[in-house]
This record gives sequence, C-alpha cells and structure tokens, in this order.
Amino acid sequence: MKIIVFGATGDVGRKVVDAALARGHQITALGRSESKLATLPSKAQTICTDLLLAEHSIAGSVAGHDMIISALRPDEGQESLLVTLTEKVLQVSLATGVPVIVTGGAALLKLADSSGHTVLSAPDFLPDAVRPVAEACAKQDALLENSSEVAWTCLRPPAMLLPDQRSAEYAFGTDTLVTDAAGDSQISYTDFAAAMLDVAQNRHGFARRITVGWIDPAP
Repeated sequence: MKIIVFGATGDVGRKVVDAALARGHQITALGRSESKLATLPSKAQTICTDLLLAEHSIAGSVAGHDMIISALRPDEGQESLLVTLTEKVLQVSLATGVPVIVTGGAALLKLADSSGHTVLSAPDFLPDAVRPVAEACAKQDALLENSSEVAWTCLRPPAMLLPDQRSAEYAFGTDTLVTDAAGDSQISYTDFAAAMLDVAQNRHGFARRITVGWIDPAP
C-alpha cells in the first residue's frame, strides 16, 4: 500500500511509519519540522508543511495514495486545535477520495465496570492534566459523526499509551475500554501502531469506530 502519515514525527506517527515500512508499505511522512522529519527512516518520503496553512497544496500530495493515517496531536495548551486539524484531514480525504484512519482518543469509551460511565464522565478517573485533550477528543468524535460523506475509520487508544517498545497480545473492541486479565487498559505505542496497520490493511473488516488494548498483562 501507499500510505501518507499526517503527524509523522509524533509519538504515534513515528511508530506508524516504522511499522508500515517494516511491512513493506510505501510511506509519505508529513510533519511541520524539517529536523524531526530528517530523523525518520530514509525509506520514507517526507513533506514538511503546516497542515493549517497548506490545505489545498496537501491535496495534491495525497492524491494517488491508498490510505491516509492521521496521527495528529496538538502541542500542550493548544488541544482545541485537534478538531481543526482533523477537519482539514477530512476535507483532504473527501477531495481526493483517499480513505483516512484517524487516531482518536479514549474520552468517550465506556469503562469496563458496567457503570455506564465513560472515561470522560467517570468521577476521578481522569487527571486534570489530561482533561483538555480528552475534551478535545470528544469534540473530534462529534466532528467525525457529522462527516458521514468521508471514508473514515477512527482507532481509539485504551486508557494508557505507554512510550516504550514492549509488545503483548492485543485485541480490538468497539465502545468499551479493552482491558487485560488484571483489569488494566493499556498498550504501547509500538503495538498501537501495529494495530493501526492492521486496520489499514483490512479497513472493511472493522467498524468505523474501534479501540484496541492489551489482553495479556504488560510484559
């Protein structure tokens, strides 16, 4: 497949680039920092641009790809830009006809305790420091709900994304946090990227909104 990755130098995007290249896909990596793009594997074609300023020119770069993967995450303090960035990606997807897989958030996933609460609504579940990005992810989800004309799939992470190389068996779910035998909801960036590529390679085998998490305890 020929895949273009938006936000390719971020925590998720970088792992997606690595995983896609390891599986033999052709990758175009898009990011705002020339120096960060230069640290990606040499097999990846790179495009340095700011999506907020280059919407129309990006459509030309996206055309001819088989899939868009959006791993965009705004900087701390600019969480509200997530909706704007996602809207730009959806517009490019619609204009080019290239389907998109969006990295979502866990905010609206239900807890696995049958309480009916979501990650965002459950009392004392979210630390105050991450509430802004969770609220932005909820708004991102509403945007996707109103974008039925776009061929999108949204992969939501579990409660915790771990910045390391560890791997364990993972499973997909829909509207509830995936947990392991110990009741923990987590996955490494490495395995989340692998799951993203699973979806890219078999997009029609999944619902539009899905989540993933380890089902074995963390190694």
